[in-house]
Amino acid sequence: MAEALAARGLTYAAWLSEAPRGAAPFAPVPQLRRFADGAAMQGAMVQGGFDAVIDAGHGFDAQTTAQACAAAGALGLPVLRLAREAWDLPPQERARDVRAANAMLLPAARVFCATGWDSLPDYAGFVGAVLLLRQTRRHARAALYSFVELVFGDPPFTAASEQALLRSLNVDTLVCRNIGGAASLPKIDAARALGVRVIAVDRPALPEGLRVVAQVDAVLDWLDAL
Repeated sequence: MAEALAARGLTYAAWLSEAPRGAAPFAPVPQLRRFADGAAMQGAMVQGGFDAVIDAGHGFDAQTTAQACAAAGALGLPVLRLAREAWDLPPQERARDVRAANAMLLPAARVFCATGWDSLPDYAGFVGAVLLLRQTRRHARAALYSFVELVFGDPPFTAASEQALLRSLNVDTLVCRNIGGAASLPKIDAARALGVRVIAVDRPALPEGLRVVAQVDAVLDWLDAL
């Protein structure tokens, strides 16, 4: 998206809610901006003098999406959501949220978890043997519960590497988020190849009326029509 905007000669600012991995892949350098609420983001938008808002953030960052919509709405700015299409999964592999996924787990399950550090409170009452939580950033924080073990890994991941990891950890259940796209799919492909149960958490609901597109070209068409 950033490359397409730059190619059009459009001026933009990129706000991220967490630091990117590695060097910033585009210019201008993304700014790390976290806002208490929509009003705070609205003030920053006024200061920036923007004409439109593109929400291209993580599919599970519902807070930032809600803030962007509230801020843009208050200022009368057009807003568009750019998001990868979710994976088309069968009903038995889906859960409406992390708590629902936790309730679907079987006693003594060995669970490989890719729902993020912030999801840990939703695993209260976990009945499995162990929750193996993937982390892609090294840290020394203690997990919230004794049943949690941290598994550090560096993307990109492949189906072969994911199979090897799930096999080495003796995993029988995978819980992940339905992020969509090719980069995050190898863990599901690996789980299916090994006969590991898959539970994917649905994306959070979007603000009512928010238009969503899946391709950068659709965003450019939208900008051209403003």
